[in-house]
Amino acid sequence: MLKLEVRPEASKLMSVASPLIALAVTVIIGTLLFMSLGKNPVQGLSMFFYEPLKSAYAVSELAMKATPLLLIALGLAVCFRSNVWNIGAEGQYIIGAMFAGGVAMLADKDSSRWIVLAILIAGVVGGMLWGGLVAVLRDRFNANEILTSLMLVYVADMVLSYMVYGPWKDPAGYNFPQTITFLDPTKIPRLFTGFRTNIGVLIALAAVVGFWVFLFRTYAGFAQQVGGLAPAAARYAGFSSRKALWTALLLSGGMSGLAGGLEAAGPLGQLTPHVPAGYGFAAIIVAYVGRLNPLGIVFSSILMSMFYIGGELAQSRMGLPKSLTGVFQGMLLFTLLAADTLIVYRIVWRAKRAAPPLHTAASSAGLKEGNA
Repeated sequence: MLKLEVRPEASKLMSVASPLIALAVTVIIGTLLFMSLGKNPVQGLSMFFYEPLKSAYAVSELAMKATPLLLIALGLAVCFRSNVWNIGAEGQYIIGAMFAGGVAMLADKDSSRWIVLAILIAGVVGGMLWGGLVAVLRDRFNANEILTSLMLVYVADMVLSYMVYGPWKDPAGYNFPQTITFLDPTKIPRLFTGFRTNIGVLIALAAVVGFWVFLFRTYAGFAQQVGGLAPAAARYAGFSSRKALWTALLLSGGMSGLAGGLEAAGPLGQLTPHVPAGYGFAAIIVAYVGRLNPLGIVFSSILMSMFYIGGELAQSRMGLPKSLTGVFQGMLLFTLLAADTLIVYRIVWRAKRAAPPLHTAASSAGLKEGNA
């Protein structure tokens, strides 16, 4: 019989291998899914794992898609390591985009290119404001941050809709719910001519280094993680749980807002009701697949962006629903959770004990009766 047996200590090997196992199982399930839909599984899987890498332009699009996922997941990694469950990064992303867009709309044709810096700072401030609201509700009223952060996503979505349908609607936009197109001085500078990849990629890579240093090389990062792993030990050591809460939510909100600002003033170029792209929710998977480690999050954000691009290609070229992207994201998360069981447990084979022969059992029963 196959049984799960508790390991003497957590397996470091399985901690690394678990995401790879989850990816392999996701590919197998994806193959079966394409076959059940009557599609060529090789063509279907190539949309997800080959097409996003086949050319320089495809790689540039992949980097652009991975940038907001990477930024948001970095902030969430700090939250989750601190035992603060921020599920509302999508709302912080939306508010960050709105703050950045508000500054962008103040520009005119004579504005300096330095206004891009003000736009990104506004995005960070907007995200921190929305994350700070969650912190206030948790700190002052002991409200569950899972519920409050999630519900604030829908509030942020409604605020965005109100602004683009009302005060910020472009008067020359043929009554479409959208703001004016941001002027050229406000657009995020691109890295290469002919590609849409912008300086957001460099900002994200710099953030990876900064967050790695913060988490693993500073006293403040150590305090954050101790508070998440052992709250009682953190209190005994004099670490402030309140400070950890605010630090985690403000950092996470700021990174989500920065991602929103880069998207609004980058590839979007204006605000519409379609600003919410699900990055805030997908980044939760990115953070966990990356093991809440900034370096691992780089690779998991690339993988998740491949799912996004692959889903769009499968929709346009194979006639499959766009929801296929969410299916692959969900499969990756659930297979990862299942594979993570092997970190603490190991599979062992134990042969069934053979039943004693009938005459032996009968003689044993007779012996017991004689003794009685």
